[in-house]
Amino acid sequence: MELPILKDVVIILGSSVLIILLFQRIKMPSILGFLFTGIIAGPHGLSLVKASHEVEILAEMGVIFLLFVIGIEFSLKGLARIKNTVLVGGSLQVGGTVLLTFLFARLAGLPVNQAIFMGFLLSLSSTAIVLKLLQEQGKMSSPQGRLALGILIFQDIIVVPMILFTPLLAGNGGDVVETVLFMLGKFILVLGLLFLLARYIVPKVLQRVVRTRSRELFILTVVVLCFATAWLTSSVGLSLALGAFFAGLIISESDYSHQATANILPFREIFISFFFVSVGMLLDVGHFLNYFWLLLSLTLGVIV
Repeated sequence: MELPILKDVVIILGSSVLIILLFQRIKMPSILGFLFTGIIAGPHGLSLVKASHEVEILAEMGVIFLLFVIGIEFSLKGLARIKNTVLVGGSLQVGGTVLLTFLFARLAGLPVNQAIFMGFLLSLSSTAIVLKLLQEQGKMSSPQGRLALGILIFQDIIVVPMILFTPLLAGNGGDVVETVLFMLGKFILVLGLLFLLARYIVPKVLQRVVRTRSRELFILTVVVLCFATAWLTSSVGLSLALGAFFAGLIISESDYSHQATANILPFREIFISFFFVSVGMLLDVGHFLNYFWLLLSLTLGVIV
């Protein structure tokens, strides 16, 4: 029996090997190699990959594993130490970016609702790409790494109110206050549940699993915990990535966090490659070249 996605997996991984080898020779990050692979193999390139939807699913799994491992390496105590960064730094970054973008968009003649929405877009970052770069450079524990992580956590949370507010910008009003309060209640409930899991349940479960001396059972338990937590947070409107990060924090409170990291790393490296390739597949090179100077100006503006 032929699996259609198997051909695409071979194309993606095989092309990635060749391109990343080339990029390593010229001292370029492997992430750029994956993105370039996606550009070539994607629908706007040579159209080598047909099962785009399936690749996107594998990509989501890669993001889950990446944030899960980062959560394990971080710990709840580490998160508590940067709570001011999450709240104050995140508010300043998101609020400041939205405000500045709004002002420039209004000067450019955009309506108020479009100017606000543009601010929403430019205030958010890719958690997976930023943290992957920091991790490759060994800067996750550095001051700038912790600052970036705090702001990214805030972005993943604030995106929910943004999504709820967007229909109002389009003129499709509703009972937003009731929806926000309901969402907030579910979020608090999930955080309370995660705290109980981290302190009282997961360490004991892992201890029992380790006593069986079954490596397969240990890996299965860790993966189930990772995906179950990601699904739980996703069900209340938060991102899968944030849920996976919370799952990593839960594991970090046990005595077996290093063992869990070692077992998950191979999965992370394989699946995260699909994420970066899928991002590259989204790029329309013709559209990019047509608006090259505008995109370059916007990029420089965001950096400034």
